[in-house]
Amino acid sequence: MSISDNLKKIKSELGEGVTLVAVSKYSTNEEIQQAYDAGHRDFGENKAQDLEAKKEVLPNDIRWHFIGHLQRNKAKYIADFIYLVHAVDSFKLLKELNKRAAKTHRLLPCLVQMHIAKEDTKFGMDESEIEDLLTDPKVAELQNVEIVGLMGMATNTDDTSKVNEEFATLKNLFEALKERDLPNNVRMEQLSMGMSQDYKEALANGSTMVRIGSAVFKN
Repeated sequence: MSISDNLKKIKSELGEGVTLVAVSKYSTNEEIQQAYDAGHRDFGENKAQDLEAKKEVLPNDIRWHFIGHLQRNKAKYIADFIYLVHAVDSFKLLKELNKRAAKTHRLLPCLVQMHIAKEDTKFGMDESEIEDLLTDPKVAELQNVEIVGLMGMATNTDDTSKVNEEFATLKNLFEALKERDLPNNVRMEQLSMGMSQDYKEALANGSTMVRIGSAVFKN
C-alpha cells in the first residue's frame, strides 16, 4: 500500500475528533512530502535538530509536533515554530520553553507526559508530580506556554490487558484534572496516547491524538 492508502486506512479507524500525528522521524523528506501531498499536515519528530532541518525544506504549513524527550538545551531549536510539545516532564523544561517562546512573542502549547509504562526507559512524571505541577502558582506566571493536556506511552508488550490498564490510568487522571481548579494557562483538551502497535487500545480508552509512524510510512 502507498503512504496515501495507509493514511486513508488509519484515518478511517480513528473517528471524529482524533488527530493523527504521522511520526516521521525515520522518514525521508520525500516520504513526508508524499504524506503532505495526500492532504496530511500533522507530523511528529523526536530530535530537535533533525526537526529544524526538515522544517527548512518542507512546506511551511506543516504542523510539527515534538514527541520525544526534550532536553532543555535543545528547546531553542524548536520553540519559535513547534505546533505542540508532547512530552513536558518537568517545571524546568516548561520554564525554558516559556523563555524561548517569549522571544518570538508566541503562546506555545504543551502536553505533560505521565510515566504509565512499567519500563525505566520511558520518561514522564507520576500522578502526584503532575498534580503538583499543574496546581503550582509558578506555572500560572508563565505567560508564553499553555498546557493543553496529557501524553503517555504504554509498555511495549503484546499483553493488551496491561496496555489497556495503563491507558485507563492516564485517562482517569485526565478526567480528574478536568474537575480541578487549574490555572488559566492549563486545561485538559488533548490526550495523546497510542502508537502503531497499540493505537486501537488507546482509542478505546479515549485518546484524542495518536502518534503513528511505521503504519503510515511502511510499504
